[in-house]
Amino acid sequence: MSTTKADEGREKVVADGALDEKSSAQEEVEQPVAYERPKGLRGLYAHPRTQIAMLGFICFMCPGLFNALNGLGGGGQVDSETSAKANSAVYATFAVSAFFAGSINNKLGSRLTLLLGTLGYALYIGSYLAMNIHPNAGGFVIAAGALLGISAGLLWTAQGSLMLSYPTESQKGQFISIFWSIFNLGSVVGASVSLGLNFKSTANSVGNGTYIAFLVLTGIGCLIPLFMVDPKKMIRTDGTKVTTPRHPSWKVELYGLYVAVKTDPLIILLFPMFFASNWFYTWQFNAYNGYLFDIKARSLNNLLYWIAQIIGSILIGLILDQEKIKRRIRAYTGWGILFVAVWALHIWAYFYQRDYERPVEGLPDPFVKYTIDTPGYGARVALYFFFGMVDAMWQITAYWIMGAMSNDPAKLAHFTGLYKSIQSAGAVGIWAGDGDKIPYMNMFLSTWILLVVGLALALPMIYLRVKDSTDLKDEALARMDDSGNIVPVEELKPVDAKAGSEKVEA
Repeated sequence: MSTTKADEGREKVVADGALDEKSSAQEEVEQPVAYERPKGLRGLYAHPRTQIAMLGFICFMCPGLFNALNGLGGGGQVDSETSAKANSAVYATFAVSAFFAGSINNKLGSRLTLLLGTLGYALYIGSYLAMNIHPNAGGFVIAAGALLGISAGLLWTAQGSLMLSYPTESQKGQFISIFWSIFNLGSVVGASVSLGLNFKSTANSVGNGTYIAFLVLTGIGCLIPLFMVDPKKMIRTDGTKVTTPRHPSWKVELYGLYVAVKTDPLIILLFPMFFASNWFYTWQFNAYNGYLFDIKARSLNNLLYWIAQIIGSILIGLILDQEKIKRRIRAYTGWGILFVAVWALHIWAYFYQRDYERPVEGLPDPFVKYTIDTPGYGARVALYFFFGMVDAMWQITAYWIMGAMSNDPAKLAHFTGLYKSIQSAGAVGIWAGDGDKIPYMNMFLSTWILLVVGLALALPMIYLRVKDSTDLKDEALARMDDSGNIVPVEELKPVDAKAGSEKVEA
């Protein structure tokens, strides 16, 4: 690689106009050099799309199969109490670990952080196999859930770091789509494996074969990070080297979180929407699918639920990404779809929930579970399918609204961190309630109320905050230097357009 003297003497420029670094208001950086990408098989292996696909398969094998297992209701067990307590432990530690995982990822590197993040999933699935063999191993399952929450925070932080840093600016949507498509297929494949292994089962719980199959697949997922290219050696398709997003120390991160909320306080109106975003899983998985149906029907329902997730994500994505329609109109449209869907599905579900209740402990349960041949099964599985679609629409709309508030990755990292923490806090409460055997109707009504409240408070937030374009004055973190001072917009120095567009020849 050669450069001219003029290139070598090129002046540094202040990156005040760039929103991809937290200290962009004052940090001076050299212009990016265009590196030559490797050729042949090495080039294919080290291509950003290949690496993102590998990242997707990690989450396919680990969180994807975790979702498939949870979707069976009670983790595939006859008694859902242990599963509920384990999930409560998962989300309790997840809510805490996600906050500190950025600093850990920064110290250890994304590959090692990914590896550590996958191990908890293998341990968790293995704990259910242990419980199938030793019925008194419930304490082990709960402990495994607590460890999984810690590792999940590591995995999702490393995943976000790589997914955001490998694409060029024009490829971010495409790369995120590649990742999420592969990840969601993990739940579909996991549910398919479970269905195939349990289709002829007369028991009401998952057999050892299902857990062993899941454990083998998860073990493969644990190995994939070892074969990924070191992020420091990655070269994007435009020839620029990857600079992984900066994860500050916990002190800086805490102050940045404070600045993000202080300068954009309307995010608080989204907190109920965040809180509800995992709350509904407990009723859907345990009180509906886990209780109403036998293991064969539960396995089929689980497969259809995750297929519905993919369909729902595609549909809402097409609506929210219609560039010909103003962003504010798209925001109202997405909100309106969720509002109608929440009311329609829960009115429908109420007529089913009122006909059954949680059995009294110590007494025989008179309820006869639905099979795929039972009259009325079709309507009930259709409801479950639509719940899967609305789940995907809810999550994606929440992310999309946050994205409409800012283009600054640092600010969005804090917002999404709040999202995951508040989401996990909500999940802790309802899984703990299920473990304490609160009535199914109470779980159902709390789910319905929280979803409605979340939408009700999101509407004024959309009205007051979502604009057709994002202004630099809204990006306080992008204008904050390393000492915590926020540079006023009028004091920002313009970037030299000519210098900014040049590249050193490879």
